[in-house]
Amino acid sequence: MIDNYTILATFPYSTEAQVTKAKLEAENIRVMLLDEKTVDSDPLISQAIGGVKLLVHNDNVKEAIKIYHQIRAYEKDKNGNDIVCVNCESTKILIAEPSRKNIFYMLFPFFEKPKYRCNVCNTIF
Repeated sequence: MIDNYTILATFPYSTEAQVTKAKLEAENIRVMLLDEKTVDSDPLISQAIGGVKLLVHNDNVKEAIKIYHQIRAYEKDKNGNDIVCVNCESTKILIAEPSRKNIFYMLFPFFEKPKYRCNVCNTIF
């Protein structure tokens, strides 16, 4: 059964996943949550198991992605303003996964400045 589903997003807590799940279900998209009860029983292990996974049926992936990109929260600067992509001027900006090639940043990740990724053109800046 799980082979018919694709992971759309992961969330650190089930409450965030429930909100997105409710919106997708309201649009008649088949979804389910994975590891929801595990994280609810012990929230401290959320990062270790990869959080709560929101799964979408393979027949509904394209529609679910469109809806998810409309409702998700994007990054803001320190003043609460939208961050703008340097390439396409989109405001749909996410924090990019850190590369941490430097041993210093592996030991002290909080010193590394965040890098952003445009969700429209995938530019990292």
